[in-house]
Amino acid sequence: MPLSPPPHNGGVVVPHNHAEILDDDDIIRRISEEQCVTTAQGRRVSSIAFQPSSGANPGMSIDIKKSIEEAQLVVIDFVTTPKWIGSAVLKASTPRLKALMVGYDPIPENGHHGEVWGKFDRKISKHLQRNSQWLVRIPGVALV
Repeated sequence: MPLSPPPHNGGVVVPHNHAEILDDDDIIRRISEEQCVTTAQGRRVSSIAFQPSSGANPGMSIDIKKSIEEAQLVVIDFVTTPKWIGSAVLKASTPRLKALMVGYDPIPENGHHGEVWGKFDRKISKHLQRNSQWLVRIPGVALV
């Protein structure tokens, strides 16, 4: 069953904790080559990959795994594109433990899209990164 519509205010999704996204549900953060850095220890994903975008309701874009599966789509194929060559998965409880909200925010090109909203800082971004694991590994790149 698809997720219920998110709350709106003038056509803009209001940041919220979606009750149908359970703490144990997997959320997916797509990773691009541009979000990878080279250090003395080798290549790794930058913590910037776990930060919100800018805008009116800045949030960190995610895909909701159970929504993709309920649509009978192949999750790995759905989240992997020429731009988004890798992806990390984490439990919805991970950002919620840091007082962030995890909500459903469908967009025209992705009906399984969500957001993580709230007050991000470097420590929170690192927490999200450390509590993630690869869903689609980028060869030669460490997640943390």
